[in-house]
Amino acid sequence: MKKIAYTITTAFILAACSSEPTATRTTQTQDPLKDILVKKTTVVTPAQNTQPENPFFNQSSAPVSQTGFLANPNVQAFIQYQNQKNGLDINYLTNFFSQVNYRGNLINTMNRPATSTPWYKFKTGNSGAAKINPGRTFYQQNRSTINTAANRYGVPAELIVAILGIETNYGKNAGNVRTADSLATLAFDYPRRGALFQKELGEFLKMAQEENRDPFSFSGSFAGAMGMPQFMPSSFRQYAVDADGDGKRNIWSSKTDVAASVGNYMKQHGWQTGKPMIVPAAVQETAQIIKLTEENTALNYTVGQLRQMGVQPLQPVADNERALLYRLEVAPNQYDYFIGLNNFYTVWNYNHSRMYVTAVRDIANGLGGRL
Repeated sequence: MKKIAYTITTAFILAACSSEPTATRTTQTQDPLKDILVKKTTVVTPAQNTQPENPFFNQSSAPVSQTGFLANPNVQAFIQYQNQKNGLDINYLTNFFSQVNYRGNLINTMNRPATSTPWYKFKTGNSGAAKINPGRTFYQQNRSTINTAANRYGVPAELIVAILGIETNYGKNAGNVRTADSLATLAFDYPRRGALFQKELGEFLKMAQEENRDPFSFSGSFAGAMGMPQFMPSSFRQYAVDADGDGKRNIWSSKTDVAASVGNYMKQHGWQTGKPMIVPAAVQETAQIIKLTEENTALNYTVGQLRQMGVQPLQPVADNERALLYRLEVAPNQYDYFIGLNNFYTVWNYNHSRMYVTAVRDIANGLGGRL
């Protein structure tokens, strides 16, 4: 779901490592950047024929790198939209764009080609001792806080720790780019994902007002993901929690707020208390089985239906559980097969990578979980 100034975020690396099929079950859209971009955007189908919630302002004009922000017609269209549709004050918006800095180096980072890394290489730095050992220390130091959040939301404490470990190395690499600069630059000078970043910029401006904070006081990754759990602004507004009662949803330094926010995100996305995420499976590598692993990441089958197709769970699991089949390359051209269940899908919503979800499970289990 997560350091910069020129460390590429874990979330970005994870997304680059995995070209995942997109989900079809929920209202969330896949973005190949990740989950850096923890997502919650409504998919509008042609049958609905409704006006987009947040139109993409991309008329032909000189780029903001030449015009500056306020003189750019796309920025002016954005200002008018945010004022008329979302009630943001014109002076607030104008003042923001008069102070925001263009960060062209971020465009180069976003344009770096994605590479594919097999699981047997990926897991070394993302789910082994390098994550588990500091995770034990982090959990020990914050056990009461994390356990409180886990109990409140019915989410395993080890899962919360694992998410923070894989996203930001337990808060050590949360990014130091001004969120205002990153989102504004990408919203108006990165057309490939301009609609997404314009939406997140609007969410960010509302977020800053709701939190009663200067928008230039926020920092995060080069793509606008913030804090220890690397929430995008839309996710912050929906899932961040003021658990310590100080009037602020502080996902940067309040371990209490951070743990509760991750727990809330997982619960709101359907985490089932006491249920596993992943079950190993035995299969005969037929064309049908391989095709199953290449389908969109969605819970399209039951375990019973997978059994009928030749998938044998290697741990007890009920036949009526919704499921998907996937495989990971454990050595060159050698694969292990897994059944992903509801809780697998919940974590997948945080970061659209099957390797990411498996790594989270492995870290959590390494900390004593049973996921």
